[in-house]
Amino acid sequence: MDCRDNKVPPQGETVQILVEFLEVAITSIVFLKGIYPSGAFERRRYMNAVVQMARHPELQDYIHSTVSGLVPFIQKGLVERVAVIFFNGENIPVESFIFKLMVNQSYESKVEDSDLEFALRSFLIKLSVSGPLTKVLPPDCRWEITAYFKMLPSSSTSKDAELWIPTDTKQWQQPPVITPIKSMNSQPLSLQLYLEHPSLSEPKP
Repeated sequence: MDCRDNKVPPQGETVQILVEFLEVAITSIVFLKGIYPSGAFERRRYMNAVVQMARHPELQDYIHSTVSGLVPFIQKGLVERVAVIFFNGENIPVESFIFKLMVNQSYESKVEDSDLEFALRSFLIKLSVSGPLTKVLPPDCRWEITAYFKMLPSSSTSKDAELWIPTDTKQWQQPPVITPIKSMNSQPLSLQLYLEHPSLSEPKP
């Protein structure tokens, strides 16, 4: 048997790096929006960039467990987007940070971690200065992590699917206003980060 058979395939390594990045990026977004006291976070260094990491156990666990639960579905190419959505008191989205991703499942060449991390680090840097692009949240806001699947995974074939439930979130009736933040298009990972806000013509609740 070739010893390479026991190695994680290139796209598997890429998914692991991507998921770790998403955990840090989502934490950075929550810190950026200021809905928790600054003491709930601490400065760390990740991918040679200074980032904010969650100190509060429940916040840390929610982000980590949610993003980690996406691993088998990203590996199967089922996840199209991962969103951090902020809602007002009527449970209507007021702002969404969208990560649109695609991992080439057939890519077999070796991926240099340093190259991938360099590209992802630029997203973290962009995020840290994207405050002026965002809107002030209402005082009674809440937030959640939502994943958009190409098809709903079946709980009968995967226990991981039991962690995910269809959302009943109210949707905007008009196409949202999109503000690009950062994108990369390389092999085996393509990633876009952008903001969504309701259109000015969106009916008021």
